[in-house]
Amino acid sequence: MRQLIIEVPRGCGQRVLDIAKSHNAANVALFEAKGSDEPIDLTIVHVSNRQVEKLLAELQDLPELHITLLPTGVIALKPPASEAPQQVTNVEERSPIEIFLSGLQSVGSWRGFLGYAAAAGFVVWIGLYTNTSYLLVAAMLIAPFAGPAMNTAIATARGDRILLGRSLLRYFTALAVTIVTAFLLSLILRQEIPTSLMLDSSQVSAVAVLIPLTAGAAGALNLVQSERSSLVSGAAAGMLVAASLAPPAGIVGMGAALGRWDLVIDALFLLLLQLGGINLSASLLFRIYGLSTQGTRYQRGQKWVTRSALAITVLVLIGLLTWQFSNSPNLERSSRAQQANAEVQKAVEQVGLAQLVESNVRFTRPNIPGQNTLLSVIYVQRKPGVKQSDREISNRIKSAVQKRLQEQGFNVTPLIDVTVLEPGR
Repeated sequence: MRQLIIEVPRGCGQRVLDIAKSHNAANVALFEAKGSDEPIDLTIVHVSNRQVEKLLAELQDLPELHITLLPTGVIALKPPASEAPQQVTNVEERSPIEIFLSGLQSVGSWRGFLGYAAAAGFVVWIGLYTNTSYLLVAAMLIAPFAGPAMNTAIATARGDRILLGRSLLRYFTALAVTIVTAFLLSLILRQEIPTSLMLDSSQVSAVAVLIPLTAGAAGALNLVQSERSSLVSGAAAGMLVAASLAPPAGIVGMGAALGRWDLVIDALFLLLLQLGGINLSASLLFRIYGLSTQGTRYQRGQKWVTRSALAITVLVLIGLLTWQFSNSPNLERSSRAQQANAEVQKAVEQVGLAQLVESNVRFTRPNIPGQNTLLSVIYVQRKPGVKQSDREISNRIKSAVQKRLQEQGFNVTPLIDVTVLEPGR
């Protein structure tokens, strides 16, 4: 429930009161007061979240209307006292005007925004350079990418060309600051080779698009829901939005400093995929919850902007996904490595000479042109009664793995190491 303080010229207060009551306002009060220039009627009303925009629409025609909207929820109790539990639990989503105005407020200050982007660059660089994964989580928490990404979705749903331009500017500016920070740190401290965490974080999965789609929906739900309707904090939703933004941004800067353009391309792919996926799912969810091109105290939305922004978003996603799946396995190494590991296990079972102890399959990042190196390290234990030598068992398994990967269409150059272990006595 929201509290509104409404100021109108003397004599118009009763009209405000009647309109508020028609929207089931609770705990209303009318006062005669002295304004800055002339006497006024001051009305305090409490209405449910979903009634705010409808109430403002009916009040819009009153002369010299001044409204103060408290953006935090209030609990308005009224008789009988026995109905208090029901009154408290009747929590509704925020009104579209609140969602939109909160987005506009967040595009104001640049100094703190750029400071957080630079701080995220420092933290993500330290995490990637020292192979400290929890620092990547810290970078996700302070990276200011969630706000511009969600405002881009709000602008798309509203058809607001001005807000869309400002949001995209802030998004790419924050990315640029984070990238440049990581780039300079790598140059200053003379980093020469990528770390293992850089290589692991740059791996792209075939289902990478699901992360931004989920993050966009979660971020939109967090903005739409009343602050008392969920135990999920805004920081958690913001972290989900930034989860795959901060590490790739750091990798772009560090990879550029090292001249590893393969890492840079993969990270840039992730950054664009994030913005497209978040914008698509979040803007559609905002439309479902009532954000439209025209609303109370909002007249600059244009349908063509909404349609164009959604069309461009869909085309960008289609283009990125087409690029991803037409260049296998470059942009789906993570998932292809998992699939290859499954094929390795099947090949060992097919040979039948040994039992699988453990298999590790991963793509490497060597500077070997013209090949996708898949490193397979396999540990097996000889089955009871098998007379073949360790070398023969190893060669049989290598041949079976290579054949199976070729039959399954893996566009890789497999490097296979098979170790036959003997149980201790």
